[in-house]
Amino acid sequence: MMKAERKQAIIDHISREGKVLLGDLSAALNVSEDTIRRDIKELSDEGLLKAVRGGAILHSPIPLHYREREHQDIRHKEIIADKALKFIKDGQVIIFDAGTSALAVAARLPKELRITVVTNSFPVANILEDHPNAEVIFIGGRLYKFAFSTMGYEAIQSLKNIRADICFLGICSIDLNIGVTGLNYEDSQMKKTMVETSKHIIALSTFEKLDTAENYYICATNEINTIITDVDPAEGKLQHYTDAGIAVI
Repeated sequence: MMKAERKQAIIDHISREGKVLLGDLSAALNVSEDTIRRDIKELSDEGLLKAVRGGAILHSPIPLHYREREHQDIRHKEIIADKALKFIKDGQVIIFDAGTSALAVAARLPKELRITVVTNSFPVANILEDHPNAEVIFIGGRLYKFAFSTMGYEAIQSLKNIRADICFLGICSIDLNIGVTGLNYEDSQMKKTMVETSKHIIALSTFEKLDTAENYYICATNEINTIITDVDPAEGKLQHYTDAGIAVI
């Protein structure tokens, strides 16, 4: 089999299964694991998949820029937001990250709810401007134009002074073994700090972001307490998260 045919076979397999293992492909294509490893590296360099130890998995399907993400999967994010509201109670301090799923939660906060929102997201702060009972603590720092959010040393230091009851963490990629990962290094550092300073971590993830990975590590998957997604929790692809002790809603 020619290299181009092998690479196409790898792409076809990962599109169907969401991941590939070196040993399985080596046997299926009748070539060495070293050959498959080189093919996967080339495909990873081309941005077509994410090479990991022992094989490869899918990249996150989300676009990088906020303007593209805000119009993507709107109904799915509304489903996630409605599920998230039941975790919110009067008197809580809640971190909302810069993800569009977190924004969807902020947009649906009941007007009578009395909470303190901590956020580095300009859209979240803007949407809560008229909320009568939500106090907003905006985390300043350097503007990250792709997400309309702040990041950097000053922002991280400000977050370290917070002890939040809940963190609503918009997910770019999550995989049970690799962990929660992101597309941007500094944004991932912000999310890491949010996780470290919160009591209960709620990952907001549309179904397509599950079992994918990116380059920048945020936290281990078992640091997540709850995953809220847009599908029925009984969906088979969610079972291994439930088996790991993570509540799936």
